[in-house]
Amino acid sequence: MTTANKVTIVRILMIPVFIVQILYYYKTGNEVHRFLGLLCFAVAAILDGVDGYIARRYNQRSELGAILDPLADKLLLISGIVLVSLHSPPGLRIVPIPLWVTATILSRDALLLIGMVVIQMICGRATARPRITGKVATVLQMIMVLWTLLRWDARWLPWWTTSAAVCTGMSGVMYVWDGMRQLSASPKSLPEAKQ
Repeated sequence: MTTANKVTIVRILMIPVFIVQILYYYKTGNEVHRFLGLLCFAVAAILDGVDGYIARRYNQRSELGAILDPLADKLLLISGIVLVSLHSPPGLRIVPIPLWVTATILSRDALLLIGMVVIQMICGRATARPRITGKVATVLQMIMVLWTLLRWDARWLPWWTTSAAVCTGMSGVMYVWDGMRQLSASPKSLPEAKQ
């Protein structure tokens, strides 16, 4: 259990706290809950960079970290995106993100998960090369969640949501392309020779 993995586990443990605080805010309207939820989200997002730095700087890359780190990212972002797509009670001034954006992000993640399982079963090993569009999509999704929860100028929200959805879709297409290439290169995907 490396230090980087411990930081990642702390990030994962903060996600339920974030969810509960935002749900309590929606229920009670108490600003303390919104502040605590925002704090959890922001700290978990910052710790994402911290555990990556520790892993690289002190050579603490591990198989466990390769699983936990993206899992922590996905759990944090998906929970945040689902929460900010809910309609909050009147008076809380939280403008929900459009459901089509939520559907785009969730569909891409589900498609990638299914693709990874299929590739793992057929090829024996699935490799996902990080893409710049995927990283940009992650940053835009985080900005979108924070922008909504901070209740900043709602006129900018369509720009953030559209940008996040476009980058998410583009990265999804690139990952599907990579997956198809891995499947094509596998001997198991070739037609069986006639006896």
